[in-house]
Amino acid sequence: MSIAIVGAGAIGGYLGVKLAEAGEDVTFIARSNAEAIARDGLKLIEEDGTEVHARNVKATRSMQEAGPHDLVLLTVKAHQVGPIAADLHHLIGPETSVVTMQNGIPWWYFTGGHGGQYEGTQIETADPGGLIAQHLDPRRVVGSVVYPAAVLTDPGTVKVIEGNRFGLGELDGSKSERVLDISQRLTKAGFKAPVTSDIRAEIWLKLWGNLSFNPISALTHATLEDICRFPDTRALATEMMKEAEQIANTLGITFRVGIDRRIAGAEKVGAHKTSMLQDVEAGRPIELEALVGSVIELGRLVGVATPHIDSVYALMRLLAQSLERANGRLAIASA
Repeated sequence: MSIAIVGAGAIGGYLGVKLAEAGEDVTFIARSNAEAIARDGLKLIEEDGTEVHARNVKATRSMQEAGPHDLVLLTVKAHQVGPIAADLHHLIGPETSVVTMQNGIPWWYFTGGHGGQYEGTQIETADPGGLIAQHLDPRRVVGSVVYPAAVLTDPGTVKVIEGNRFGLGELDGSKSERVLDISQRLTKAGFKAPVTSDIRAEIWLKLWGNLSFNPISALTHATLEDICRFPDTRALATEMMKEAEQIANTLGITFRVGIDRRIAGAEKVGAHKTSMLQDVEAGRPIELEALVGSVIELGRLVGVATPHIDSVYALMRLLAQSLERANGRLAIASA
């Protein structure tokens, strides 16, 4: 199968190396490290220290140059999808499936027949102006929930911190031939890739932690275990998760684990910096709207108040603004 991976960061690199080693035809669509990957391949350092070097991969900056593929894995961050949406058609042929692998509430949440009374509602924080929906037919989409933690240590190396599970699900809840085939290929490559009939519930379970741990870590520069073990931040995360659970319940979602168990799971990851903290430290744009703003938007939609989430969101917006100003000064200084 020809597989295009849009984004050669930590998760895209992790997937690409393992799939290439399993015999799939992998092409990375990358911005900053396409040349390095095309020249030297991509190295993966697994949890146990094992190194895998995939040299049989292709890489390009251009979707047009890459052309249509059987499968597209969309692994860029949520706020990066809109700016590239208009070019995705170059990768899509008559039978192409697109697996969306972003954190947070996805742009397609209220499409696919499981949107309930809100079917067709656009989530502005997930897709400002409806740009993604305009260019990507939701019938091509397979939803995914990304559980592993990994980091890109340099342009050609990905280090896995923890995990190998990628949940999959059709938007309509069916166990289609295509989603089962994608699951089998990921499984062959060494991943856990269970197919769920309720991908939205899985998204909420992952988001439950992301919306609390990510911004708290970005504001405090603390690791997951520090947040979970410090009483005040643990209590704040709990209150944020309670508010999110009420929104999800109103939308018909039932969590299969409790808050204490979800927090315990995060604590077990250990001294890991969340992706949002890594972005802050690197001066990159923060994945704020998909992880936090979208939950507030859904809360307003269903009439659920979110005072704790609102407060953390306000602090994060100011932090994001400060980072943008700092980056602007750096750009001027280096000009």
